[in-house]
Amino acid sequence: MPDIRSRIPATVFRDGTPQKLTQAEEELKRNIYEKMTPRRRKFIDRIGYDNWDPFQKPNDPMDIRMDASQRTTQQLCQEFLRFASANKGEISPEYKRGALECALGVINKDEKYLGIFEFCQWYCDLLKKEGVLK
Repeated sequence: MPDIRSRIPATVFRDGTPQKLTQAEEELKRNIYEKMTPRRRKFIDRIGYDNWDPFQKPNDPMDIRMDASQRTTQQLCQEFLRFASANKGEISPEYKRGALECALGVINKDEKYLGIFEFCQWYCDLLKKEGVLK
């Protein structure tokens, strides 16, 4: 059964927990609501007065994901594409899109891309073992 908070917009409770207001805060909340224009009150009524929190906590800073080498997805792609263009010459947009997609998948630990990554490693080792690659 989904949590009731999943139906409330993220802007209502920034950290996902309902705020417990003191009596003074409840009075201040009522005063703020009473002084609002009817148009603004309409928004509060739509989300529900009880769900509305005029004392919201600020948003947390965006989580910047990095791989084991402390590089972001963008840094990994830029390095790889520099390497690839030096070896292959001009690179197609599809090639670039594929590299970015794989980098995102590996950093986010998406099972699909971890499988692709491990298959590529296995295949490279197989070709080396059979003497196709040196």
